[in-house]
Amino acid sequence: MSIQSKLPQVGTTIFTTMSALAQEHQAVNLSQGFPDFKVAEALIKEIDQAMQSGMNQYAPMAGLISLREQISIKTEQLYQYAPHPETEITITAGATEALFDAITTIAHPKDEIIVVEPAYDSYIPAILLSKATPISISLKKDFSVDWEAIKKAINPQTKAIIFNTPHNPTGRIWRKEDMQQLEKVVAENPHLWLISDEVYEHIIFDNETHESVLKYPTLREKSFVISSFGKTYHATGWKIGYCIAPVALTQEFRKVHQFVTFSAHTPTQVALAAYLKNPNHYLELPTFYQERRDYCRTLLSQTPFELLPCEGTYFQTISYAHLSQENDVEYAKRLTREIGVATIPISVFYAHKTDHKVLRVCFAKQNQTLETATERLMKKSHLLAVQ
Repeated sequence: MSIQSKLPQVGTTIFTTMSALAQEHQAVNLSQGFPDFKVAEALIKEIDQAMQSGMNQYAPMAGLISLREQISIKTEQLYQYAPHPETEITITAGATEALFDAITTIAHPKDEIIVVEPAYDSYIPAILLSKATPISISLKKDFSVDWEAIKKAINPQTKAIIFNTPHNPTGRIWRKEDMQQLEKVVAENPHLWLISDEVYEHIIFDNETHESVLKYPTLREKSFVISSFGKTYHATGWKIGYCIAPVALTQEFRKVHQFVTFSAHTPTQVALAAYLKNPNHYLELPTFYQERRDYCRTLLSQTPFELLPCEGTYFQTISYAHLSQENDVEYAKRLTREIGVATIPISVFYAHKTDHKVLRVCFAKQNQTLETATERLMKKSHLLAVQ
C-alpha cells in the first residue's frame, strides 16, 4: 500500500541532519537553537510542587486562567496593552503549535500568504497543508525588510503576512520605522491579517526595545502574536507557548487548537503562573544573553569568519563568502566532519535555497562550549578557506 503525501517536498530537517552529523563526529553542536545550561532551580521547584500537589490532569482548553492573567499583566507592563485573559489569550503546546493554529485558522485554498524569509521552517508546511500558497519575500542582503517588495506582492488573494522579530536566523530586529511601514501596508490593504512570531521578544541587545505589534492598535486588531516560554526560560523541551489575538480571531484560533492538542502541560502552566509574578526573570534576559553574545563575538573574531550584526535572539550569523565558494549546506557539513563544529546553513530558511555563504551559530551555550568550538576552528583554520 502507498500513501499520497501532503508534504512531498518535506524530508529530514537540516536540524536533525546536523545534530546527527555532530553526534557521529563528536562535534560541538552549535546548530540547534537550544541552551545547554540549566533551567532556574526555582522554576523547577515550582513544577515539582505543582505535580506533588496533584495538578496533573487536563488544564482548561484555553489554558489555566491564573497563567493567562499573569500574561495579561506582563503584556500591559511591556507593551501598554492588556489583552483580556478570558477571551484574547490562549496557551499552546509550544510556539510551533500556535503558529500552526494561526495559519490554519485563516488560510483557505487559493489564498496567498506572504512569508518574510529567511523564515522558520514550520511556516510554509502549515500554509501548504491548508492548500494555500506561500509567497516568499526575501529580506535585503543586509537582512533589513524590503518593504517595496512586500507591497508589490500584495493582491486581492493575499490573506496574511507572517514575520518574525527578533529574527531567527539572522539576529536582526524590526524597528519602529518598520512597524510604521507595516501600519501603512495594513491601512492600504484592510483585508490583510498578520501573524507576528515574537518568541525572542526578551532577547534583544544594546538597549534596543522590542517593537511588538501589540504596541500598535491598528496592527494588533489584525494580528496573532505568538510567544514562547521555552525560549524565555531556557526550557525549549517543555513546549509551552501562547497566542494573543483579538476576540474574533481567538474564537476561531481555539477551534483549531482544541483539536490539535486541546491543552498544554498542566504542572508547567501552574509553575509559570507563579514564576511570572517576578518580572526580573524576563527583564534580566537582555543582559544575560548580551554577555553571551559579546563573548561569542569576541571568540569568533579570532577566526577568519566575518561576523554579521546580531541585535537579538541567541543566534550569531557568520559569513564565509571570502573564504570559500562551496554552497553553505556542504560547507556546514564539512566543518562538522573535518573540524568538529556544527552550524546551520542559512539557505535552508529560504524557499528557493538562496545561498549568501552565511552560517548560523547558537550562543545560548556555556562558555566552555563556545571556547571549545572556537579552539577547534582556530586549530584547523586552514580548512575554512577552500576555493
